[in-house]
Amino acid sequence: MSFTVKNDKRRKEEYYKDIANLLKSVANETRLCVIRQLSQSGELSVSELMENMDCEQSLLSHHLADMRERGVLDCQRRGKNNYYSIKDIRVLKILKCIDNCGGNDILSNEISIN
Repeated sequence: MSFTVKNDKRRKEEYYKDIANLLKSVANETRLCVIRQLSQSGELSVSELMENMDCEQSLLSHHLADMRERGVLDCQRRGKNNYYSIKDIRVLKILKCIDNCGGNDILSNEISIN
């Protein structure tokens, strides 16, 4: 009985840690913009992402690296360019849910969940 309770508690703690990690991954304007662009295009290079953003390339690279480390984005290197895509579909579902809960349709037509 004690073993089951400890396992259950540990699983819940891991679940909450995973969810907190996921929410931290999108809790920034730059990151939200990246996710929106990738949800529309599927895959973009850093240069392509920069075209629609108002931030320094070094800041964007920092956010991309962190999102990749957290398992939200996937990155593939081709030649001299890194191409990013969404790895964890839950980020799209979260943003869609937030948009729907707020009654705003700002992003609901822009975010595509396949």
